[in-house]
Amino acid sequence: MLQQIKDLAKKLAPRLIEIRRHFHSHPELSGQEYETAAYIAGVLSSCGLSVQEGVGKTGVVGELIGTGADDRILAIRTDMDALPINERTGLEYASVKPGVMHACGHDLHSTLGLGTAMILSQLEKPLPGTVRFLFQPAEEIAQGAGWMVKDGAIANVSGILGVHVFPSIQAGKIGIRHGALTAAADDLEIVITGESGHGARPHEAIDAIWIAAQVITTLQQAISRTHNPLRPVVLTIGQIGGGRAPNVIADRVQLLGTVRSLHPETHAELPNWIENIVANVCQTYGAKYQVNYKRLVPSVFNDPNLTQLVQSATEEAWGNSCIEILPEASLGAEDFSVYLQHTPGMMFRLGVGHPERSNHPLHHPQFNLDPIDESAIVTGIVTLAYAAYKYWHWAQK
Repeated sequence: MLQQIKDLAKKLAPRLIEIRRHFHSHPELSGQEYETAAYIAGVLSSCGLSVQEGVGKTGVVGELIGTGADDRILAIRTDMDALPINERTGLEYASVKPGVMHACGHDLHSTLGLGTAMILSQLEKPLPGTVRFLFQPAEEIAQGAGWMVKDGAIANVSGILGVHVFPSIQAGKIGIRHGALTAAADDLEIVITGESGHGARPHEAIDAIWIAAQVITTLQQAISRTHNPLRPVVLTIGQIGGGRAPNVIADRVQLLGTVRSLHPETHAELPNWIENIVANVCQTYGAKYQVNYKRLVPSVFNDPNLTQLVQSATEEAWGNSCIEILPEASLGAEDFSVYLQHTPGMMFRLGVGHPERSNHPLHHPQFNLDPIDESAIVTGIVTLAYAAYKYWHWAQK
């Protein structure tokens, strides 16, 4: 069966490159993936899959029904949305929409989902169980997975696989991470309220800007002194607003940021830890405060059995030399983790880097795959398709 999957992938490669370049040229922002969804639904329908549109607002679900010998459902999730970035690649198939770009590889992800569906639908021997393909919107704003779950996209699913491109891994390789793959990510808002006054008489006022600076500094210092250094926390204040005039002491400052962590215990204690520090600083200098801490997405923690499944499929398909075991988790976030609150899952990294050039990182206006790196499409769909094929036997272990 592996050879048939490889033969089909090779045959489909030119068509999949066309599809990926079409997606790249026509990016759509989170929650606006109408044209992308319609295109995907058309391809899935042409492969004989049962298709449902409008799942999770703009998402698409396609089901490849098995023989019924096994009632378990394996889901394969890929995302569709682009970023508000002005593309600077100079490609002939660059974005036709100014200020919108596929700078995170979701054009390739959607292509991988379609390619895997094409292959599995053409196998000589049907699968014993059902494969459900989830084409998810709005991953970049960490909302789409929740929308899909709310609309029942993973009802009765027994396992889920995901993939994300990675430019620091060479094309042709698969990155495998055992355990935590990404961090939990939360939103943070801190509002400092002081008292306005003349800039020449600061002792008669309560300077919210200066106090906000003390809050930021204390938070960063306290991380290194009060948290276990083997359980990392990253707290970034990325936006500050406050003040009315250069010679007027500000009476209100708003701080907006993101908080990342890997370990559940640390993640659980962060809201109280942050509020206690803010409270102590503000009390010292007579200011009032408000902390709004919003849980966004948990950590992606790869299921051990599904991780072994994907690693085994990769070894058989491409050899052990094509596996790159990832020694560290990323402090980036991924709302694939939302599905893992409902079913076991695993996400792997697909290498798209070129060994002889400087590979631009994700979310960069020059991020792209050149024609050589598009070979990663075949690597990705063979890995996904063969892992899905093996699942029905592996799941019985």
